[in-house]
Amino acid sequence: MTIIEAIVLGAIQGLTEFIPISSSGHLVIAQYFMSGASDHLFLEWINIGTVLALLIYFRRRIVDIITTIITQKDYRLARNIVIAMLPAGLAGYVLADFIEGNAFFGSPWVVAVTLAVVGIILIVVDKLPHKSKVTNEAELPPSRALMIGFVQILALIPGTSRSGSTIIAGRLMGLSAAHAAEFSFLVSIPIMLGVIAKLMIKSTDRLYLMDNLTPLIVSNLVALVTGLIAVRFLMRYLEKHPLSIFGWYRLALSVVLVVTLLW
Repeated sequence: MTIIEAIVLGAIQGLTEFIPISSSGHLVIAQYFMSGASDHLFLEWINIGTVLALLIYFRRRIVDIITTIITQKDYRLARNIVIAMLPAGLAGYVLADFIEGNAFFGSPWVVAVTLAVVGIILIVVDKLPHKSKVTNEAELPPSRALMIGFVQILALIPGTSRSGSTIIAGRLMGLSAAHAAEFSFLVSIPIMLGVIAKLMIKSTDRLYLMDNLTPLIVSNLVALVTGLIAVRFLMRYLEKHPLSIFGWYRLALSVVLVVTLLW
């Protein structure tokens, strides 16, 4: 992989991982048109940059959660994060290799469909039936946190979007768009760390890292910087705006992708 390709993939990863337009979908499309194939290991390794972006952006929030547990014995938010991460974490551990090794899931046609389907849901989500409003993530009942976790499993399919699926689920479970996004990111931190830990444990994945060290370092640095920009933008945007703009973007991209594939 060239350095230019590594920069492009890192920028795509950072800019689209947190905005609900699907980083995996954009990366599959990019790799399809750059090389004609999807390199799943490279895409997994550049999670390092984006998880670092989350840890930096939410560093005060993370310290606040830990402080609340120690000083106030309030475990509610930590409990909800663990509950919501378990379904996707377990499903990812069991199904990730199958999905990554299956050409169907790496197909741009699958991405085109999932971009459109989730895009439509983002457009209409505020008009769908919601659970009673919840003030913040700590007030979320455990059953609702579990439901968000189950919905997040869909993010294993490229084009769905981890942030998109969990933000939609959070909205339907009674959270505001901003709180749903924050909860989505807090839940994704341990999941992404788990993905990286899995890569570190497997000898063939470590060998891949060493063989592609330079492009991976470049890609992760780009993902870190662009990820910080993206998460900052989204958190501020959702304080005053709905999710529909991202749904329209996904629909437009899906149409462009289908036309391009048929051309």
